[in-house]
Amino acid sequence: MTAPAAPLPDQVVRHLYVHVPFCPSICPYCDFHVLTRRAGMVEAYLARLEQEAAELAGQYDVQLNTVYVGGGTPSFLRDAEITQLARSVQRHLGWGGVENTLEINPGTVNADRAALWRDLGFTRASVGVQSLHDPTLKFLGRTHDAQQARRAVQTLTAADFRVSGDLITAVPGQPLEADIHGLVDLGVGHVSAYTLTIEPGTEFARRGVTVQEDDERAGFERTEELLSAQGFTRYEISNYALPGQESRHNLAYWHGRTYLGLGPGAAGHYPAPAGRGLLTTRRTNPHLHDWLTGAAGEALPVDAVEYVTDALFMGLRLREGVDLRALSVRSGVDVAARYAAVIERNVRRGLLTLHGAQLRATPDGWWVLNRVVAEFLDEDG
Repeated sequence: MTAPAAPLPDQVVRHLYVHVPFCPSICPYCDFHVLTRRAGMVEAYLARLEQEAAELAGQYDVQLNTVYVGGGTPSFLRDAEITQLARSVQRHLGWGGVENTLEINPGTVNADRAALWRDLGFTRASVGVQSLHDPTLKFLGRTHDAQQARRAVQTLTAADFRVSGDLITAVPGQPLEADIHGLVDLGVGHVSAYTLTIEPGTEFARRGVTVQEDDERAGFERTEELLSAQGFTRYEISNYALPGQESRHNLAYWHGRTYLGLGPGAAGHYPAPAGRGLLTTRRTNPHLHDWLTGAAGEALPVDAVEYVTDALFMGLRLREGVDLRALSVRSGVDVAARYAAVIERNVRRGLLTLHGAQLRATPDGWWVLNRVVAEFLDEDG
């Protein structure tokens, strides 16, 4: 296969991530950029957010398909504050024509608020259920209980949201089967299931909490068995959906599309300046205090080879895998030829499959995907 000489990057940006860093409390497993609200902080955040949205609008051709407002706990913002956030984005950057997602804590939901969020243009709710078992929620440091989670999902469904439920697995004593059946019975169309991971610097790490690899693997495999039996497809390592209910925004990440990052700590992959021989630039905004002063994250150029390894890392998370021919067209790199030895070695191990130009990770390959992708990186030396 001969790759074309000229790469074809995404010059029109169709996806936007907005980061809201505020939470009512910090969960002991969380290592995201989050903090509790303080007097005047949200007001300053919203003013700077509008300024940054205007800056981005002046720099890029933005025609949005999806917006994802995450955190933190975006639904922790008061009604006037979430309204101001949505209007600022809409005024300068527009709004997603396909899907607009709001991350929601179950304890912040009532019928009036759900109606407001829907009126603002949000169409998808990503709800941090985590479990429907009160002792598990208490262990995880969640501020809601199982009954609040059930009511939240029911309220959002009644308000015509597409609802995704987040679930944490491999928690000691968690009744995983009951959690999954409970979520499905509530009518969610999407489940994001993540094994409990103890990250350095978190409260769990300081307390010496550990997760056994056997428990992680069991949760990883049992979740797929249970959700598949309920008609859900595992379309990405940690994400399951009924037909047509996949996260369109997150698919943009996994397909290697350009997207803007708005807010403190937000990451983005931006179109590269024309004529520089690059495909994208990557930037992560600084944390809140520096971001409020107008500081911007360093723009890191992504050349064709790095673009390819990024695309393999993200795309192999998907059930569909990566079309090597299409990736070669986008990057200008003959991917199959460049990484032939790595691909052949991992096919032989049963970690990858290659049918025509379609490269996929097997279930065993998903479990060790970071190790597999590291071999592609090692090939580049």
